[in-house]
Amino acid sequence: MRAQINEIKERLQYFTGTEMFYQIPLLRTQFTDGLKYLAEVAECFWLITDASVIAKSLMNRSEFITIDFKRMSAEKQDYTGYEAEIIYSDGNDNVLETHRYHATDFPLDELRMFFVNYTLMLPSEY
Repeated sequence: MRAQINEIKERLQYFTGTEMFYQIPLLRTQFTDGLKYLAEVAECFWLITDASVIAKSLMNRSEFITIDFKRMSAEKQDYTGYEAEIIYSDGNDNVLETHRYHATDFPLDELRMFFVNYTLMLPSEY
C-alpha cells in the first residue's frame, strides 16, 4: 500500500492546468484531470463530491476556497473518535467550516484542493 501511496503522490505532481473538465451533474460543479486521476486510483469520488457540495455552499463567504484533508494522529483519533477532517478556509487561514469523518479509506494522509469558479482542482492545476 505504501508504494501505491508514493506513486499517487508522485503522479499528482505532474498535473498542471487541465485539458478536460469533468462535471458532477447534480451539483453543476466540475473537477480537473488531476482529481479525476485521484478519484479513480484512490476510489475517492466521495471526497470530490463532499468537497464540491461544501465548497459550493461556502461561495457566498469566499470566492476562493482552500480544502485540506488531514488524517488525524493515532492519539487524536483515540481522543476524538474521528479518523480524518476536512478544513475549508478562504485561503488566508480563516476557517469557514470543518467536517470530521469517523472512518475513511482515503489512502493519503493529507491533500490540499482549491475550489474556485465552481471548479475543484489540485493546487498545481490552479
